[in-house]
Order: sequence, then structure tokens, then C-alpha cells
Amino acid sequence: MISKISYVPFFLLLGTLISAAQTSKEDKKMVLESLEQHASHYAKIAHSIWEYAEVGYQEEKSSTLLQAELRKAGFEVKSGVADIPTAFVASYGSGKPVIGILAEFDALPGVSQDAVPARQVREGVEAGHACGHHLFGAGSTAAAITVKNWMAKKNIKGTIRLYGTPAEEGGAGKVYMVRAGLFDDVDAVLHWHPADRNVADAASSLSNKSAKFRFYGIASHAAVSPWNGRSALDGVEAMNYMVNMMREHVPMETRIHYVITSGGEAPNVVPEFAEVFYYVRHPDMEQVKSTFERVLKAAQAAALGTETRMEYEVIHGLYNVLPNETLAKMMYQNLNFVGGVNYDEAEIAFANTLLTSFTYGTTKNLEDAAKIEPYRYVAKGEGGSTDVGDVSWAVPTAGMRAATWVPGTSPHSWQAVAAGGMSIGHKGMIVAAKTVALTALDIFNNPSVCEDAKVELLQRRGKISSMKHFWEIGNLLWITGNKLFQMGDLTYSWSRLLKLNVVNLRLDKA
Repeated sequence: MISKISYVPFFLLLGTLISAAQTSKEDKKMVLESLEQHASHYAKIAHSIWEYAEVGYQEEKSSTLLQAELRKAGFEVKSGVADIPTAFVASYGSGKPVIGILAEFDALPGVSQDAVPARQVREGVEAGHACGHHLFGAGSTAAAITVKNWMAKKNIKGTIRLYGTPAEEGGAGKVYMVRAGLFDDVDAVLHWHPADRNVADAASSLSNKSAKFRFYGIASHAAVSPWNGRSALDGVEAMNYMVNMMREHVPMETRIHYVITSGGEAPNVVPEFAEVFYYVRHPDMEQVKSTFERVLKAAQAAALGTETRMEYEVIHGLYNVLPNETLAKMMYQNLNFVGGVNYDEAEIAFANTLLTSFTYGTTKNLEDAAKIEPYRYVAKGEGGSTDVGDVSWAVPTAGMRAATWVPGTSPHSWQAVAAGGMSIGHKGMIVAAKTVALTALDIFNNPSVCEDAKVELLQRRGKISSMKHFWEIGNLLWITGNKLFQMGDLTYSWSRLLKLNVVNLRLDKA
């Protein structure tokens, strides 16, 4: 007996496709030309944030700069949202659809680098934009302002929002913004990320949970009276040893990494305090939770065995990205229309010098920066993690990556900081801004796509709970259809009627 049924096959049986309204060539030209004309201005903004290199939740100058730019462009800006001083939401327009664009601006600690193709630490600067969030923030701001200007000129109905989202690197700022309800009325979210290639696919990511494990022992002279001491560092090392043995016995997609953030002050003092910072990742958050509990048991056992005391603090937890092909395919089409990054002679020389520093080797060529990689659908997460995942579970979300780095560059490397601080990074940022802006235009021109995207989100997030709801769909369709025909409204196809009713049904979480 069938106890559950997915509504998508039913939708395919009854539905008819809605033809998408096309963004006019005139509108596309207006947006692309505007971004080209202002490319140097947004490059300066990006470079200012690159210079600030502020780490998560401390991005005061970076956040203030972007907010000022948006206010000057006519956005209403709310600062300090979700009780986060550097978080903000900038809005223009009113009514539906509501399209959100994400912007990040936090740097990574310990990756200081000048904008040169050889290792050169910036004097007096400890952090660096090794993940390119300075470009992310400025590029998304450029896209939002350009879309706003188009809306104003064409008298377009709807709302465009720029979400200033702090602390993506280990702080999960977006999680708190989702929790605060800041995305509750949003119909679609668009984002992008710096990379060494141009990609717009429907791909998931890894869920992630992190914590700092703190061990407390008893200090003593390591030579005169070591028997009076209890080493907190022994607790950390015992924990790490057990977790490393555990790696053989976890699902193969699991990723566990750690760094000892405090290991004592001097060799001749038994460490009274030690701390280790752990990340646990997997495509499925439930598996992350399970593995994390095993890591916690190792920490508890280590404390017991070394006669130390252990406390832990969860730093962040975030879900895998839910792919949305409805929006992703639109993003991919626009990326193909925009094209990739073409280097000039100075950029080729910079890139070739940088390539000599890649000790890990690369199969990439400089020409790859101009190419667009084929579209993919990746249901099972791979690679890294992002707090965009939590947004994607609440709102249909699509993203892309642009070649802001030399092909073959590893994220979180000094080479990424270097390329992001000069014209190679700035060119990739404008590719992303153009793609995101054109995708927003497509949605405004065809707002019914938001309904398609919402249905897809609900399908991936859960299923209809019983056969009872199968019959509820038919009943709701019949009632709604009769009402619309009585009102003389013939604009709704059966597929849209189905989607309008399906989204109101009770769903089980997958």
C-alpha cells in the first residue's frame, strides 16, 4: 500500500508549461552597459574592502562602505539586523516579487598577502580576502543598484533587496538572519562566489557543525614536580588521537578537520589550558549531527583519561545547499550570455608568474578563465560549506561562481588574495554582477517563475504526507478552477493552479 506520494509526478500529468517572458535586448543592453561604465567605481569599492581585510563580525568599515553606497543609490537601509552590528538589509521598491541578492564581506585570519604574484605578507595586516568576499560584497551591490536603476526607469513593480551578510567564514551570519525572519517574504535569492572558473549549476554543498573543545588541567613545573600537574594539552592530544582513529569508521563523504588554537605557554610548564577547534562536515546534516556526537564522546573520554575537565562551545552549524534548477537554469543561461574573463597582457604576465607558485600542480590553462563550464545538477553535496545553505532551505536560491582568480588557484590561499586585489579579480566580479543582475531582470519580467521555484523547493525539502493529501490537491484544484472561471480569469494554467495549492499543503521534512 502506498503511504506517501510525491506531488511532482501528479503535477507533470496535469500541468502545462508556462512560457517565460523574455527580457528585452534593450533592457539587457541597458544593464550590461551600466555595469561596464561603472566597473572601475565598483572595483575601487572592492579594493577598499580588500584593504580593510576585516574578519567575521568585525567588518565595521566594510559594512559601512556598502551601506553608504546603497543609501546614495536610493535604497532604504536597515542596519544591525538580527542583532548583528555589521548585518544589514537594503531595499528598493514594494510588493511582489521580492528578490534578494546576498553580499558577503568578511576576510580570513592569517592569510595576509599583497596584490603581487609572489608570497609577500602585507605589513601590519594579519588577515586577507582569501575567499574573495570583498568582490562578493561589491559585485552584489553593483548588481542590486543596477537592477534598481532599471526598475526605476521602467516603472517595474516588485522589491529588490541586498542582504549584507557578515561572518560567512566560521560565523554563519546568514543562519541568524534566516532565524530572525528576514527572508520570510522573499520569493527568490541570488548569490555568487569568487572562484577560479565560471560556473552556474544546481549544486548542493556540505553541511557543517563546528565547536571549540576546551580542556582545563593543573599547572605545575614540568621537571621539578610533573606528578602534581594534569596537562590540558594531553586532553587535546588524546581527543585528536581518538578522532583520527575514528576516521576509518565514518561514511566516506565525511570531513573532519581541526586546529589546536591553544597548547600551553612554555615547555617547562604543564599546560593548565588547551583548546582545539573542530569542523565536522557531510552532505547530510543528520549525519553531521551523528558524527559530531561521536567527536564529543572522544573529548569526554579524553578528559576522563587525562583527569582534566572539558567544556565545549558550538561555534556554528549550517545546512547543505538545496539546489533549485528552476532558478539555476536561468542563471546558467545568463552566464553564457555574459561570457567569461579575458586577460590583457599585464594580467597574463601576472597569472603566469603566479602559476609557478602552485606547488600542488594544476591541469588548468589561463584560457579557462574565459570559458563557461557545462551546467550540472549535483544533488549530493561536495566541496566546502556555506551558510547560504540555510537560506536555500527557506527560499528558492540560485548561485554562480566567476573566475576572479587565476585558473587552478585554491580557495583560502595567498594566491587567491593576490589575484583578488588586482584587475583579474575585478573583471570576474563584473561578470558575476552582470549575470546576477540579468537573472533578477528575468524574474521580474516573469514573476510566475517564483511559483515554479517554490514548488521545487518544497519537493526537495519534503513530500506529501499521505494519499489523503493527493485527493486534497484534486479537490482544491476543482474549487479554485471553478472560482477562477466564474471570475472570468483565464490566465492561470492547470499547472499554476496545482502549484498554488500544493504549497499550502502540510509537508513532511525530508
